[in-house]
Amino acid sequence: ERVAYLDTQKVRKYNIIGKKGSGKGGLAYSCHSDVVPAETWHSSSKGPFEPAIARDRLYGRGSCDMKGSIGCMLEASQLIRWDEMKHPLYFICTADEEVGFNGARQVVKNSKYYREMVENQTPTIIGEPTLLQVVFAHKGSYLLQATSRGTAAHSSTRDGKNANLAMIPFLNEARKIHVELEEDSRWQNSIFDPPTMSWNIGINDHTAAVNMTPAQSQCTIYFRPMPDVDYQPILARSKKAADENGLQLKNDHYGDPFQTDPDCEFVQTAIDLSRCRKPRTVSYGTDGGVFTELENKIVFGPGNIAQAHTENEWIGLEQLSLGTQMFSKFIRRFCCEE
Repeated sequence: ERVAYLDTQKVRKYNIIGKKGSGKGGLAYSCHSDVVPAETWHSSSKGPFEPAIARDRLYGRGSCDMKGSIGCMLEASQLIRWDEMKHPLYFICTADEEVGFNGARQVVKNSKYYREMVENQTPTIIGEPTLLQVVFAHKGSYLLQATSRGTAAHSSTRDGKNANLAMIPFLNEARKIHVELEEDSRWQNSIFDPPTMSWNIGINDHTAAVNMTPAQSQCTIYFRPMPDVDYQPILARSKKAADENGLQLKNDHYGDPFQTDPDCEFVQTAIDLSRCRKPRTVSYGTDGGVFTELENKIVFGPGNIAQAHTENEWIGLEQLSLGTQMFSKFIRRFCCEE
């Protein structure tokens, strides 16, 4: 399938969803085609989009996050003959994962294959880099944008209205929330490191000169909801503080947290196949936070997230080899056995 849509800049994007084999259940693999920008790069001889191999590593933007993983699954799928398959293998490749999971939302709305997966509760691998360790839970992602508006003028006069003055009380409440989230265990989940929602406050008044009265002030708060932690009271407090100070507040809910029961059959089978000692959690988000209707999913892929988005992004050749082997084992277990 090709699931097309226009992004926020009216650029046409495509999600590609494939299916190999027939029947029900099987296995699904989810990945994304986009990468973050590469404004700086470590090499002058090779650019960020020219693959280079050195010191048993493959260098290139997206090599770790997550084109190495995609290559492993494509290779693994080719190692399995059609006549061996008794259940289907689904392959989901989304666009715009790095900028809010927009492609995944289009898949949920418009993909017939995705509907099949939901109907049959197909076990799903989100192939992000985990060093081939089984991840059963991750945090979500949520953005608040508070905007205060004033009137620009020369600061030596009384003609302007400083937008920052209305923003300051809101920032004070945002700081109180930050402290509370860091210190109060009722807002925390101990299965994560860090166990908090990472309430990250940013401010900008977009003023080019120090002698101008700021006409606009903006605060962004990016935080990461967690399973079993109700963050709605925090949203209510933020809205109340914005309303009391005449600010506009915009909410962008990008992705939900997810948690698969670590004792369920799929996770335990994944642990056995990967020879992982125990499943773990991660604090970043994935398309899995949008594929909420799929109950049996894990994050599992080659590479180390610490190498993702860096100016010398790389993935180890050994991880690529092991990734292909691991994905082949998963396909044979879920797609080739009765």
